[in-house]
Amino acid sequence: MHWITTRFDIDLSAPQVMGIVNVTPDSFSDGGQHAGTSAAMRHCEQLIEEGAHILDIGGESTRPGSPAVPLHEELARVLPVVREAVKLGVPVSVDTYKPEVMRAVLDLGVDIVNDIWALRQGDAVGVVASHPRCGVCLMHMHRDPQTMQVAPMEGDVPSQVAEFLMRRAQALNNIGVARNRIALDPGIGFGKTVAQNFSLLGRQNELLALGYPVLAGWSRKSSLGAVTGRPVPAERVSASIAAALLAVERGASVVRVHDVHQTVDALKVWSALQASEKQAA
Repeated sequence: MHWITTRFDIDLSAPQVMGIVNVTPDSFSDGGQHAGTSAAMRHCEQLIEEGAHILDIGGESTRPGSPAVPLHEELARVLPVVREAVKLGVPVSVDTYKPEVMRAVLDLGVDIVNDIWALRQGDAVGVVASHPRCGVCLMHMHRDPQTMQVAPMEGDVPSQVAEFLMRRAQALNNIGVARNRIALDPGIGFGKTVAQNFSLLGRQNELLALGYPVLAGWSRKSSLGAVTGRPVPAERVSASIAAALLAVERGASVVRVHDVHQTVDALKVWSALQASEKQAA
């Protein structure tokens, strides 16, 4: 399976590590650490050195309760970084839900639009559909970042998430966006309880059954803090690696992480086991 994107056909026969680049002052784990263009670019280069296959650049925090960022401010944060990041030789994703930002970064050569709203804001669908081959990741979110954890989902969450993402992907298919341009993200932590998040991991096969690659974003999430007793996000590295491995073992093609070299090393061990089992078969 390949994920078709603007400049790259990403081979998903091996798990891909997407390194997080938050160009924000207030992201839940590393807000402010890479807020300037120079700091963000140093971080991009470091993540690539550590083995990141894809960079995911974001200019607006979507942690629970976070306020929306004005369009002009998001553009001012993201565009200078994107202009340089597209020169680094790896696929570049931009984490945004604003159609204007999507259009601007795609014009600069960005490969993937990664949207927590699954293209439900403004003319986001039209922006992606009008592009000849950009990749897109559709994520499930219950409510919005300001209210999603105030009243989390109810009922059978994995089936609801799968149904929602199937509808969003089909809407793109219907207007000519090829299936191999689309990946799906269950939205861990976006309006779900701890138990619901783990049910999404345990039943990830239901999402895979839709026939699209799955992108899993467990890195340093509060659910990991809840089960480990680690309230500080930066102390959840081991738990994040465990969750990434479990997601890959259950079929995820891409893992979106803060801790790249640790995740890459863990996946090398997993891959060695897979190769050994193939040889023995």
